Amino acid sequence: MTERKKVMCVFGTRPEAIKMAPLVRELERRAGLESLCCVTAQHRQMLDTVLEAFSITPDFDLDIMEARQSLYTITAKALLGMEQVLQRAKPDLVLVHGDTSTTFAGALAAFYAQAPVGHVEAGLRTYDRYSPFPEEMNRTLTGDLAVLHFCPTAANRDNLLREGIQAGIYRTGNTVIDALKTTVRPDFTFRTPLLNRLDYRDKKVVLVTCHRRENYGPPMEAIMTALRRLAQDCPEVELVYPVHLSPVVQEVAHRHLDGLENVHLIQPLDVLEMHNLMARVYLVLTDSGGLQEEAPALGKPVLVLRRETERPEAVAAGTVRLAGTDEEEVYALARELLENRDSYEKMAKAVNPYGDGRACVRIADAIEYYFGLRAAPPEDWQG
Repeated sequence: MTERKKVMCVFGTRPEAIKMAPLVRELERRAGLESLCCVTAQHRQMLDTVLEAFSITPDFDLDIMEARQSLYTITAKALLGMEQVLQRAKPDLVLVHGDTSTTFAGALAAFYAQAPVGHVEAGLRTYDRYSPFPEEMNRTLTGDLAVLHFCPTAANRDNLLREGIQAGIYRTGNTVIDALKTTVRPDFTFRTPLLNRLDYRDKKVVLVTCHRRENYGPPMEAIMTALRRLAQDCPEVELVYPVHLSPVVQEVAHRHLDGLENVHLIQPLDVLEMHNLMARVYLVLTDSGGLQEEAPALGKPVLVLRRETERPEAVAAGTVRLAGTDEEEVYALARELLENRDSYEKMAKAVNPYGDGRACVRIADAIEYYFGLRAAPPEDWQG
């Protein structure tokens, strides 16, 4: 029997883990592939909750997180740690996801080891190298290093073609839709007691996340002021905000929102709680990339707390609106969706453009085709 090809998935943050976990599981099911998993633990606690939820035990754990870590330390420690892992494991293919510092460091380390790189969630672009920062350059540089490009949408594929990348491109849908198929359950009981007590039927529960580096400073101050006004002016609304562990985010969130009866500042949620909370809320306000894909799949309108998005497909489809970071704009758009049923229904019932839950199957099929383990490439997702 031909020796199995080693495919190593590398990730380090909670969002990466959510999207890579179902792919790790799909690779394990392929007889001709040996699935390996390496985590950098760029985000230790938040990563571990996802590993636990999907029952994944990494083969390698770099455990790089440190207090007050910087982009320099994250990248350097991940790169040096990956050198040792690659020397030991000698993978035939390294898979990285998205746009984090782990993504770029993992791809660069694999390139140095002359191991081919596959980029999951490839081709997203804002074409502003400093927004989102550092994600835009992380994913662009990773695209230059990769030989396989797994694009969620046609627009992502077209971005790569315009950049001169011609080979190894597959349109797969987004693996986060695969993850949602296994995590959302109607009988789910939350470990966070508050979430079991909320009145999702008669109250308008709004999920908020806000943590991106590009929003630090005046943008985040404006967003928090808008949220405070929304809570004060709309007593029928309950704001639930799992506050990121970043000290910067913690300080500004508590300074603006403490003391409001209908605002609940809670600890970050694990993936199971977050997905099941999204399935129950009325509306999502977020600067997260992943939530822009997850919430529309659950029929929830999304206001994006950023000036631009690398996920324009949902904006075009009508499931997402760019609210920006201006206080008045964020406030006005949120009030419109809370009070105008027609505006709300138009977004809630729009078609999700991000996948059919078979992205991992297509990616694994493409990998088998790359190694000559199957005769034909997978069909592109046509959604």
